[in-house]
Amino acid sequence: MSTQRRAGAESKPDAIDAAELAEYHGLARLIERMHRRFLDVVRAGLLRQGIDDIGPVQALMVMLIGDDEPSVRDLMERGYYLGSNASYSLKILVEAGYIDRGASQRDRRTARLRLTDKGRALRDELFTLEQVQATALVRNEAEAADLKAAYRTLRRLDRIWGDMVRYAGQGLD
Repeated sequence: MSTQRRAGAESKPDAIDAAELAEYHGLARLIERMHRRFLDVVRAGLLRQGIDDIGPVQALMVMLIGDDEPSVRDLMERGYYLGSNASYSLKILVEAGYIDRGASQRDRRTARLRLTDKGRALRDELFTLEQVQATALVRNEAEAADLKAAYRTLRRLDRIWGDMVRYAGQGLD
């Protein structure tokens, strides 16, 4: 970080320097590339299991549903799916037999989602795949600390970007 930064919670930081801006720019592009790469890893895992009736986005929706019975709206809010994309993916998952979609007992207008036995088996396989990936990433305490720091930074960036969208950049300074 810039040596010109002032300490204290109330002080306004100076503008970032060119190197920091380049790192921010690189991070934003890396996030995009990592998402695509992660979908490729999930796709490869599906193919190794002989699953070709759904794609990686639908597989991640299965993970998101998990043991819950969320509404379609809940799933969209948790996974940041767009309405038409979520509806399309859910249709594929229902047709392939991974989820059941039924009306809520409390509000018949609300669709609830539940994994079928096939969906639970897929979720378990994907969880195992995530465990293998995490084990490869975190081999010691230093790497565990790095992972925690990266997670905190990405969560903060997610919050900042979300606020920028919600509030059109107002009050971010």
